This record gives sequence, C-alpha cells and structure tokens, in this order.
Amino acid sequence: MARALTFPGQGSQAVGMGKAVADAFGAAREVFAEVDEALSQNLSKLMWNGPEADLTLTENAQPAIMAASLAVYRVLEREGSFQLGKHAAYVAGHSLGEYSALAAAGAFTLADTARLLKKRGQAMQKAVPVGTGAMAALIGADRGDVDKLVEAAKQNDVLDVANDNAPGQIVISGAKAAVDRASAMAKEFNVRRAMPLAVSAPFHCALMKPAADVMAEALEAVTIAPPAVPVIANVTAAPVSDAASIRKLLVEQVTGMVRWRETIASLPALDVDTVVEIGAGKVLTGMVKRITPDLNPLNVDTPADIEAFLKTL
Repeated sequence: MARALTFPGQGSQAVGMGKAVADAFGAAREVFAEVDEALSQNLSKLMWNGPEADLTLTENAQPAIMAASLAVYRVLEREGSFQLGKHAAYVAGHSLGEYSALAAAGAFTLADTARLLKKRGQAMQKAVPVGTGAMAALIGADRGDVDKLVEAAKQNDVLDVANDNAPGQIVISGAKAAVDRASAMAKEFNVRRAMPLAVSAPFHCALMKPAADVMAEALEAVTIAPPAVPVIANVTAAPVSDAASIRKLLVEQVTGMVRWRETIASLPALDVDTVVEIGAGKVLTGMVKRITPDLNPLNVDTPADIEAFLKTL
C-alpha cells in the first residue's frame, strides 16, 4: 500500500502560518525567501504578522498557502530524505493546492508557481465585479438533489456546482441572485442548510471565464516538467502526468468543478491507504475521514508534525 500527498486550498490561510517551521528549519526559510523574491513582495511578513484582511485577499492567500505547504515539503526532503515515488505514489491539491502539488512533484519551479498563483488570484478577483457573484455551501446535501436545485434556481443566470467536497458538503457558485434563489429553495431539495461563504469572487463557475483566459496565456509561458508522480487532477479526479494535459486541465479548473470527493474516493483503487495533508490547517484531513473512513489521514504542518511523520518512513 502507498501514500498520497494532498495540498490545501483557499480558506486554510491564517496569520502566523509557516512561521514555526521557518523558525525551526533553514530549508523552510529558503522557500519563503524564494517566494518573496519571485513576487517582489514581502509575502512572508504578511503571512506571519498580518493584517488578516490583506492575507485573505485572493491574490495573497493563494501564493501564501502554497508557500506554507512547500516549506513543509522541502523540510521533509532535506531533513528526512523524503522522495516522491519512494515514499508517496500520488499527489493532489484542492483548487490552488493543485499548483502546490505540481510544484512538490517538480512539474513547476517554486518561483513559477508563486507567480502563477499571484496572477490566478488577481485574475479571479477581476473576472467578476465585486458584489455581483456569490458562493454558498450546501450542508447535508446529496449531489443528485443539488444538481436539480441548480437547474431550478439558475433561471437565466450562471449557477454551477463549484466543489463536490465530501458527503453532505457541496458548494455552489455563480451570480448572486441565483445563489440567493438556490439558498432560499434549498430545503425543498433536501438540503439541510445553505451557508453563504465569505468569498471575494464566485470561484469555479462559468463567470470565471475571463480568468481562465488569463491563465491559459500564463501557463503557455511556463515550462511544465514531467511530475515525479502523477497528480490527480481536480476536474477529472484522475491521475495525469503529461505536460499538455496538465496545462489544459489547469485552465479548465478555473471554471470547472473541484471533484474532491471523487479524488479521495479513487485512492483505495490506486492502492493508497494513507493520505498526508501538507501545510496549513486540517481541512482536507477532515474531509478524508468523511469520504473514505478506511483511509489513514495525517496532517503535517508544524515542526512536531514533521518529526513524527519522518519517523513513519
């Protein structure tokens, strides 16, 4: 049996993220310095000191979450001689985390990953005027019922399933009027509760097409090397390794649904029994328990986590 590494997405950011690892390990400090230099921005200072409102901005949160993950990953490589292929068979990441996964696997350089995510965050923010889009989490929802709700509520507006995260947790995204209608109608479609999300833009829906166009151009300009292990893509929930497919799927990912429930559910058939979340928070670890209880989920974020995990290799 094998391990898969997962990398968190937006929402996992918090002031102070990555500081303990940077204080403890020179390899982590190198990562933050490289990201700061690539962005010509003192992102690490923002990550460690705030203010939280600036860290939460999409253009900062996306590269920050990646930097925190890659700092932990580089420490695993340097301190414990962790190797993809030998110690893990697959990588996957939730939304922006797919870029972190590809960087860990060597498909992107760290500097390119930071710049791509900065551009991705800016493009997603600019794609839709503030206040005209929205997202909502549907709690206790069945996917089939949500599809029917979306069809009933969209009328002439954009409304899509953005994230199929876990059993009972599905996120919808689109025009604010359509999201509001869906939220009001939710109980008629067996949804226990509709929770509006505090997001700055309606991610992973058709309104993000301008951002997808920006990312298509940006991704054409960077080199994508063969990853050390396959990445399980968000939009297909299937492993991919060739550069052309990775580029195409990352463009589709901007407007497409994050099929996280299917991604995790696919792992046992790939002979994976342990799923290791690398970086800030434990959001993905919690989802693993709900999706496939037979998998062993771990989170590696702090120096103590790193020490404990390296003893398992």
